[in-house]
Amino acid sequence: MTPLERILRELIASEGPLRLDLYMGLCLGHPRHGYYMAREPFGEAGDFITAPEISQVFGELIGVWCIAAWQAMDAPERFNLVELGPGRGTLMADIVRAAKVVPAFMAAANIHLVETSPLLRAAQKKTLTVPVDWHDGLSTVPEGPVIVVANELFDAIPIRQFERRGGRWMERAIGVVDDRLAIGLVESDAGARQEAAGKDGDIIEFAPARGDIAKEIGERLARHAGAVLIIDYGHLVTAPGDTLQAVRRHKMVAITDSPGHCDLTSHVDFEALGKALRQGGAVTMPALTQRSFLLAMGLEARMAALSAKADQRTREVLRRAMTRLADEAEMGNLFKVLAATSQWLATPYPFGVT
Repeated sequence: MTPLERILRELIASEGPLRLDLYMGLCLGHPRHGYYMAREPFGEAGDFITAPEISQVFGELIGVWCIAAWQAMDAPERFNLVELGPGRGTLMADIVRAAKVVPAFMAAANIHLVETSPLLRAAQKKTLTVPVDWHDGLSTVPEGPVIVVANELFDAIPIRQFERRGGRWMERAIGVVDDRLAIGLVESDAGARQEAAGKDGDIIEFAPARGDIAKEIGERLARHAGAVLIIDYGHLVTAPGDTLQAVRRHKMVAITDSPGHCDLTSHVDFEALGKALRQGGAVTMPALTQRSFLLAMGLEARMAALSAKADQRTREVLRRAMTRLADEAEMGNLFKVLAATSQWLATPYPFGVT
């Protein structure tokens, strides 16, 4: 039994079953025993690999997009370049390297990382060689023109789930059954009452915390010139389904397995995310698949240029990386890319291109 499981059992014994968002929040963010507070989860030795860890080209293309967004903002002399959930700092390091081809961009950029994990902040400090300010949330990032990047952040934001039983929605929660943590159903007045449709057995997911973050970004873009790029795995249209999952050592496990030692995520509802951005005052574009976005940004050309200067072994590494990032059977279709801007700015490439 993990230290966090003991804490969860005590909490359940005193207060009753835990809503999934509360359980997920403690598993990932408990100050001492939370998954992101106590370990570095990335890479082959961790539990999962993100796109920036697969190839530097991913971050370079994001850097090119950021430069174009800055130019569309009339190239302000100072702006905030913000990454939400920056992992080990790999993506920002690649963005910075790519952006050095436009010195004025780097001269104008104030880099801000929103990161709550002390362990990951320490890793970011080792990775990045440019001045950086750290924040626990977007609210403390200074006002002003802004470009925000969020890669695989929203999938880790806690969600609530409701299941249709006997013609009504019940909330899924974590309790103790036969001395084991287990998912059960409890009465709930929140979240799903407005969802009249559905049949018995259907599961619907709500992510209020995701919506709050997206709305806050939208409000920034309503106040100042700016753009946001969000990359994550998920679905384009809101639909029923249970997408909550746990991963440990690159394998799927039960969400109640070893609390605090497993990554908990769910698929991002991009329709709901876009709605929240617009509620904040931003303009959104129809999301693209990661495959479409990367190919439009020049993935094949960049990989070809690197391969031309590489030995056979490196060429094979580059080929596998491109397959993993963009192939329809890999990350290419599962991952989506959503952009939003201030209302008075032009639609950024490659969004809106037919």
